[in-house]
Amino acid sequence: MEISTLATYHCLAFVWYFFVAYSITHVKTEERPSEVFLYGGQWKYLTVLNLVLQAVFYGVSFLADVLRLIKKLRCAKCIISSRDLLFSVLAFPVSTFVCISFWTLYTYNRELVYPKSLDGVIPLWLNHAMHTAVLPFALLEILALPHRYPAKKKGLILLGFVAFLYISWVLWIYSVTGEWVYPLFALFNPLGLAAFFAGSLAIISHMPVKPK
Repeated sequence: MEISTLATYHCLAFVWYFFVAYSITHVKTEERPSEVFLYGGQWKYLTVLNLVLQAVFYGVSFLADVLRLIKKLRCAKCIISSRDLLFSVLAFPVSTFVCISFWTLYTYNRELVYPKSLDGVIPLWLNHAMHTAVLPFALLEILALPHRYPAKKKGLILLGFVAFLYISWVLWIYSVTGEWVYPLFALFNPLGLAAFFAGSLAIISHMPVKPK
């Protein structure tokens, strides 16, 4: 794909994710169902954090495209390296995990991840923008542009560190509010919850894009 075309695509994708992230942070508040929805705002949800992650990724990608267009190749090389690391280790795996895990659990029992009460708070289009469209965007990025990938060990360390931070954030919210970010977690005892987190991490660790 031509660099100018890539730049246009990455710019539009950045604007889209920025718009979606902005929209979810400005949903109406009068009917929010519980205290846990209020504590920490929407920034406790992996889905919302993923929107920010995608916006950052596409912003970095657009910057790399612009630098290539204006022939600032030395700067572009550094940005491209960061872009590829971000995509292969975080942007692609997290989008894939969010889409697949959300719709799997939603189909089984939506109350575990997305209670029906949220239908009056979050519009249908926004739900799909957060949980459905993220995967096609990630797959299109693979088709549109070849990426260089980091060593497996480096990628897993970064992914594991980010996962640790998010799990710590979830546990902290529970310690403060007495409620889980996702109703699903209330079904587990401490050992079961640890196993669930470990299993989720094992699944997502196999999602990073790897060179053939």
